[in-house]
Amino acid sequence: MKTKLYLVLSLLMLLSGCRGDIPVTKESAEQRIRSITISCAGDCTLGTDVAFGGQTLPREVEEQEGDYGWFLRNVLPIFGKDDLTMVNLEGTLTKRGTRQEKTYAFRGNPEYVSILTAGSVEAVTLANNHSLDYGEISLADTKEALGTVGVWWVENLHTIVKEIDGVKVGMIGLYDLNGSALNMIPQTMEQVKNEGAELIVVQVHWGIEGEAIPTPRQREIAHAAIDAGADLVMGHHPHVLQGLEEYKGKMIAYSLGNFCFGGNQNPTDKDTMIFQQTFLVGEGKVLPETKWQVYPCSISSVAERNNYQPTPLFGEAGEGIRHKIQERTDAIGELAVHFADRI
Repeated sequence: MKTKLYLVLSLLMLLSGCRGDIPVTKESAEQRIRSITISCAGDCTLGTDVAFGGQTLPREVEEQEGDYGWFLRNVLPIFGKDDLTMVNLEGTLTKRGTRQEKTYAFRGNPEYVSILTAGSVEAVTLANNHSLDYGEISLADTKEALGTVGVWWVENLHTIVKEIDGVKVGMIGLYDLNGSALNMIPQTMEQVKNEGAELIVVQVHWGIEGEAIPTPRQREIAHAAIDAGADLVMGHHPHVLQGLEEYKGKMIAYSLGNFCFGGNQNPTDKDTMIFQQTFLVGEGKVLPETKWQVYPCSISSVAERNNYQPTPLFGEAGEGIRHKIQERTDAIGELAVHFADRI
């Protein structure tokens, strides 16, 4: 991570008779303008379902001879330069538990957590429909694996606030497939605010699989989160990209799609994206000045299959994804998507 250079407000510079360094008081620290860049990506399933016979991500681990850095290598230039990267960890990291009665149940070796750390992913949400695929013990093992390497996790009422480059960032992960997210917003917001959060990121597992347009329920939750104090709302679960919306000056990405996704050997839709935003924070809150951009990506670095190596696509290679994202954004409202044209 790059250390940010703090810009001190002009009031400090105008203090009469000041020479050399100005002592930083509690008051001046609160007035300091700080910059923080946050990247968000979609579903990371670091494992497989037994029905696949080990032919998804674990097979690729073998092919790469245990080089966990290989998987996020093509997006590391993005994640490694930001201040916080957050994804949805869709599945369990455990060798224990009993497979639940469901169509797909995902489990990976706890060592696969190194895919996240090698790729500079600092935080995940576990509020999704695969965090209990092998029972309560599998969720506990996943949390332990994350904690061992210092990856932060959020899950419903378990919120966190971390100071990152001088900014207190509140992180919330909500699950709405059972209809609970809307009711959890007040309490989770209160929790992070009470811990001094200056910037609040909310991730929500919601919507309908395969649907390109967000439901009214998704929009209701996103708007409620922003009304309650969220500065950024990111969504997942549909496994396809959905559009973006700006609401009261805050950004919403309704579905980030799949990312490093061991849940399918060769999905017909490999399009994904990274949403990145740079915030300025001063006087304990996010300032209106902001910059955001979308990196069009594929979940694979090869076209003929899924090799679990998400890769940015620029120029002509990314034209189709850019068109898809803009078209799905237009279905929500009027917003020109800002696309990155290089790393």
